[in-house]
Amino acid sequence: MTEKTKELPIKVGCDRGLCHQAVGRQDRQLNTYDWLADVPGNLETTDLVEVQFKHTRKGYYHNVNNLDLKKGDIVAVEASPGHDIGVVTLTGRLVKLQIKKANLKSADDIKRIYRIARPADMDKFREAKAREHSTMIESRQIAKGLGLDMKIGDVEYQGDGNKAIFYYIADERVDFRQLIKDLAAAFHVRIEMKQIGARQEAGRIGGTGPCGRELCCATWMKNFSSVSTNAARFQDISLNPQKLAGMCAKLKCCLNYEVDDYMEASKRLPGRETILQTQDADYHLFKADILAGIVTYSTDKNIAANLETITAERAKEVIEMNRRGEKPVSLQEDGSQKSEAKPHVDLAAGDISRFDKAKKKKKKKNSNSRPNNQKKEGKEKKDAE
Repeated sequence: MTEKTKELPIKVGCDRGLCHQAVGRQDRQLNTYDWLADVPGNLETTDLVEVQFKHTRKGYYHNVNNLDLKKGDIVAVEASPGHDIGVVTLTGRLVKLQIKKANLKSADDIKRIYRIARPADMDKFREAKAREHSTMIESRQIAKGLGLDMKIGDVEYQGDGNKAIFYYIADERVDFRQLIKDLAAAFHVRIEMKQIGARQEAGRIGGTGPCGRELCCATWMKNFSSVSTNAARFQDISLNPQKLAGMCAKLKCCLNYEVDDYMEASKRLPGRETILQTQDADYHLFKADILAGIVTYSTDKNIAANLETITAERAKEVIEMNRRGEKPVSLQEDGSQKSEAKPHVDLAAGDISRFDKAKKKKKKKNSNSRPNNQKKEGKEKKDAE
């Protein structure tokens, strides 16, 4: 690791990567794997560089001074006013694709990189970052004193300490003109207010999801797409608000990850309202394994009765036979045996203390056996005398 990367208080893996040019570990939020890093001439295709700041804020800059920049370098970039300190997260031709993804249509949004951060720049950077938490606490008190219905979730100082961005959450429109005056008088910096949603706040705070992994919004997600309950319906997930909601109290973003596959697989299944007729009874759809293509039918429409599990292909064959006026003997294919249902063991309904009771009984048996053994030993001693 070079000396210029040691200055950053955040751990940056710039020497360890998956290809020849040391692409870098994915240990930074919203990091992009540069799979073109070891392609000859990749850096000469463009002078655009992607720079990441605190949490989810990214910017794109021109390397006008032709600096030898690599992923993980700490640079001083143009800001208004002054300069900011960030980390290079992407170089080369992939930056153009990232700019299209970010919808940056104006050339004014792309500024310049001044230099690689100096020790003096890093000292100012550390001083500014050390003030963020105390500034956030004091700004909340100021907003509460003004009676504003808003929550200041985070504060980010610019690298030179001349500007502070206040991220706030509010359900309705807030008139914070007086708040800006009070904040400027209290902290003597330029104030910028940015409204964020509940999902953006969860991404900035971070945490662990019910899957056991770090939140997607805190690691790689930058743009949030709308999530509806239809995504849960297509995947045959129970519409339980407590299970469908994430750390932000909104619908989980991961509901959209596999919904397209489920929609494609569900086209191969028979309709839910379709009734299969046999010589013995009529069968209604009870449940379906969408990805496996297996459906279970019941003779009762509301409860599980005489369940029959067949494949989707077999169900379509029976439907086609019913259209021709034919009724098979059973839903199972000719010559096949009825699938036996596996016994269901409800572990949640069991009593956890049943293991403790067994141990207590063993202890009682051992305690009762001791005096009997002692009595036998006493009798043997008397007989010996």
